[in-house]
Amino acid sequence: MRHAAPVAIFAALALVGVLGAHLPGIVPLIVSRIMIFAIAAMSLDLIMGIGGLPSFGHAAPLTIGAYAVAVLDVAGVRDAAVVVPAAVIAAGLFALATGAVALRTRGVNFIMITLAFAQMVYFGAGSLSDYGGDDGYTLFARTKVLGFDLLGERDIYAFTFAVLLATYLLLRVIAASRFGRALSAIRQNRARAQALGIDAFAIELTALVIAAMIAAVAGVLMANQAEFVSPAYAAWGRSGGLMVMVILGGLGTLHGAILGAAIVVLAEEGLGAFTQHWPLVLGPFLVLAVLFFRHGIVGARR
Repeated sequence: MRHAAPVAIFAALALVGVLGAHLPGIVPLIVSRIMIFAIAAMSLDLIMGIGGLPSFGHAAPLTIGAYAVAVLDVAGVRDAAVVVPAAVIAAGLFALATGAVALRTRGVNFIMITLAFAQMVYFGAGSLSDYGGDDGYTLFARTKVLGFDLLGERDIYAFTFAVLLATYLLLRVIAASRFGRALSAIRQNRARAQALGIDAFAIELTALVIAAMIAAVAGVLMANQAEFVSPAYAAWGRSGGLMVMVILGGLGTLHGAILGAAIVVLAEEGLGAFTQHWPLVLGPFLVLAVLFFRHGIVGARR
């Protein structure tokens, strides 16, 4: 029974892909966005839900991944075998450097310093005049996977679904491993974990790097789906949105992040069609969700 919800979620996503040709064109497009944000949200769940590190700057590695696509696009490099490793390495190095500083703090200070690093990425991306500056950059062509162009939305959908499934399985393995159990132990009682010989700093820093690398992959997918990158990807609202997805779905559940991503993206698309102030409508709903589902949608079912 504990695997029923994840199986149902992935079955529903696969069904949308199979029936894509018979659905309105906007449906696969929106579900693709949901899956991309779900990948980023699950990576955040690793450090926030399992590790207890409330990062308010997770949009930074997402943006680094997207801009890796843009930089290589200008250079004429569009092979996923080059683009994805470049994005992953860049985001990993960013997380390694910033995480080493951020982990010297705790609580609100950690939240604020991760936000500060994300804002550095935001303003840094906006200053890149060769890549559109504040206006963003439109890709010349999408990234190729195994020599094939991701030309259609069905191609993007299928590839995104595969990456989402692989990410979920990878994070499940990590969570169940000795590393994952050590990370969870640090969250529950840092002093006791250290007394048992666990290097809390090294474990948490590794988790930050892994999460950033996965978020960078989501950034690569986002850039290719939209065929556009923008500094707005690193805005604090994006980081806050990822946190909402994780909390709404249920901290530490992983598949709850997928449901959270679906709720936030559908609310954005649905309410956004009626008003540009859709967050004002979504806000009270989120407050009620936190009050009545304290462990998230998935956590409430446990």
